[in-house]
Amino acid sequence: MLKQDFLWGVASAANQIEGAYLEDGKGVSSVDLIPHGKFRPEIMEGIRHYSDVPEGLFYPSHEAVDFYHHFKDDVKLFAEMGIKAYRFSIAWSRIYSTGLEEEPNEKGLAFYEALIDELLSYNIEPVVTINHFDVPKALIDQYGSWKSREVVYLFEKYAETLFRRFKGKVKYWISFNEINMLLHLPFMGAGIYFKENENKDDVLFTAAHHELLASALATKKLREIDPEAQIGCMIAAGDYYPYSCDPKDIRQAQIDNQTNFLFTDVQALGHYPRWALKKFERENIRVEMKPGDLELLEEYTVDFISFSYYSTRVSKYDLDGVEVTQGNVFVGVVNPYLEETEWGWAIDPLGFRTTMNTLWERYHKPLFVVENGLGAVDTLEEDDTISDPYRIDYLSKHIKVLVDTVNEDDIPVIGYTTWGCIDFVSASTGQMSKRYGFIYVDQDDQGNGTLERYKKDSFDWYKKVIESNGENLS
Repeated sequence: MLKQDFLWGVASAANQIEGAYLEDGKGVSSVDLIPHGKFRPEIMEGIRHYSDVPEGLFYPSHEAVDFYHHFKDDVKLFAEMGIKAYRFSIAWSRIYSTGLEEEPNEKGLAFYEALIDELLSYNIEPVVTINHFDVPKALIDQYGSWKSREVVYLFEKYAETLFRRFKGKVKYWISFNEINMLLHLPFMGAGIYFKENENKDDVLFTAAHHELLASALATKKLREIDPEAQIGCMIAAGDYYPYSCDPKDIRQAQIDNQTNFLFTDVQALGHYPRWALKKFERENIRVEMKPGDLELLEEYTVDFISFSYYSTRVSKYDLDGVEVTQGNVFVGVVNPYLEETEWGWAIDPLGFRTTMNTLWERYHKPLFVVENGLGAVDTLEEDDTISDPYRIDYLSKHIKVLVDTVNEDDIPVIGYTTWGCIDFVSASTGQMSKRYGFIYVDQDDQGNGTLERYKKDSFDWYKKVIESNGENLS
């Protein structure tokens, strides 16, 4: 049996759900610069500058699904579903328009305070991500985003502002969403654009060090300001399996797993793994570490490990002659034992258990599943119903594994928040047609639609799951 205070919930990101991208003092954010369409991948990868595109492109984050103006009605629907936690992110540029201001934007703070108060009025726990793929444009233009150490201290100021404003109202904070995504989609993950002749490894690992310092400083500030609250790291998780028992494949899987855990190793264990420091030395990767950096990382480790889980991956030493996939950005070999989603993501419920065991055995800190879900095409019927048995099937199999992991493996899990809550813009593709929510939003990939909300069949199903504390999955 799961504990009665287990946090069943839903999750979203500011840049995918809010819209109102220039309203009430909000500034332009990194994600506001990523268009829908053929230029999106190169911009997300940091190999095409955001300005190097034609005029007239559609930018999905600008309106998103207008949660900014609909949040009270949407939260009412969440409450009707019976959720106990809502994980959302705060847009940095809604609090500090450029990131450089001395004083925060009161209208931005007031919006999030109204959202938090609305949640609390329904006894819904706010779980707040401080940074979810969101860097003010001015910090990209002036400092190169996380390339610069200056951004570390601007982030610290931003985090401190949030902790002081929402002290006593938010018990669970997350510093960076899927922090390891920096290595895969540098601009989407961290606002990083590579200039000509820049050494990519120098840039990426310097930016990584700066984000890790920022996470430690945020942890320090939270413990000073609101010691009753907790803060966690967050990783895009999913174990790498070796393609075969060939020792080369097994070693490749070990390397891929080590790389994926680099950030959380530092955030949870308090130090860089030896292999990483040796890699920096061996490959002449220049990461500027100043006196006191390593001590800061060691002293201010996180309270819990939060993570997204969508699929596992397969590692092979030599990729020649095998079919590869890029589900959830991570490149790997197609797993012939697993089915895939419409977007080529392997569906592996048992891998969820494997991944949770890996995280627990590595860190021995409570886990918090803050993303898990199925992106699929849903159809709104003439009678305003949406039948999504595929989503129910996916989630029920994963929740069954979650319950088994807690009960049989005795691994402490704080909660489970599905991705998402209502339909919103897909981060990777910029599509609305790739839907994750329990609530359908009338909008297409070009932003056309009424924005009306409709409950899917999965809405009532998840309500029963929550009411039964995970026992009724039918």
